[in-house]
Amino acid sequence: MRLLAVHAHPDDETLSTGPLLAAWARTGEAFVVTCTPGERGEGLGPLHALEGDGPALAAHRETELAAALAALGVRGHAFLDALPVPAGARALPVTVVDSGMRWVDVPGGTAGPADDAGPDALTSVPLDDVATVLAAHVRALAPDVVVTYDAGGGYGHPDHVRTHEVTVRALALLAEAGDDVPPLLCPSTPPATDAAVRAHLAGAPWVTDVRAAHGLSLPAAGRPPAVVADREIVVEVDLAPVLDAVLGALRAHATQVTAVTAAPSSDEVLAAVLALSNLVVQGLPRTATYALLGADGHRPDAPGTTRWTRTILPPDVRRVA
Repeated sequence: MRLLAVHAHPDDETLSTGPLLAAWARTGEAFVVTCTPGERGEGLGPLHALEGDGPALAAHRETELAAALAALGVRGHAFLDALPVPAGARALPVTVVDSGMRWVDVPGGTAGPADDAGPDALTSVPLDDVATVLAAHVRALAPDVVVTYDAGGGYGHPDHVRTHEVTVRALALLAEAGDDVPPLLCPSTPPATDAAVRAHLAGAPWVTDVRAAHGLSLPAAGRPPAVVADREIVVEVDLAPVLDAVLGALRAHATQVTAVTAAPSSDEVLAAVLALSNLVVQGLPRTATYALLGADGHRPDAPGTTRWTRTILPPDVRRVA
């Protein structure tokens, strides 16, 4: 049983799919492709001095990524620009770099494109050039399931959106070539779960203490991009067996993630809380949920979806649809 997660930067594998990777790795094989080293990310706390020094920040984030992957039990990792280029395909830049972002809605945690992405940025490289390289990797690795962001990139970061587009296009290229295409999942939070998490973030005394200690604000009102009412959840992961692994991976990404705090065992809603550079508290639900994606982001007859019902999942990854 083999899982491939495709992500934009170091830390995304943990923030977006940490529970799934850790649960899968307990009895199967988990692999990650990271599209950029995250040169344009933030540097929190004592590591703030790295912010703005792209090569230094990227080098440090690679060490964080290695520690996080080890905590999650991920078996193999590659950066996108290190993957073999198929014969006849155009080579990628020597380093595919972070496109940058800006906070559009800080309390809501929504990002948008920066205005200075360079020619080697992930969002600047032609889609099919990148997708062809990823498709060859998927063909060689032969994963049973692929996971990446939804079409909105989880919170709008342009590299997340592009990573979704690249992954969907890579699987479409495999389908066009007659290959067997693995099903594609994305993290997705049901509205009821989002409402319960928000209520807990605002009302649980232990969360109030964490917010005060770290100067965190509450999320703004409104539905986050990853909360989609009509998206069917197909997989659930109970965090209890993998919580230590996920918390270890989150703490490894100290340049990007802060205030990682486990919930009391009596809390039936949250497993932990954390914050990113916007210092908005986020809740980690006790159950992580994932939806099945089609070629356009949500189409049931897309390549790979017909394989879903035949796909064997590890015992810690529960199929619910």
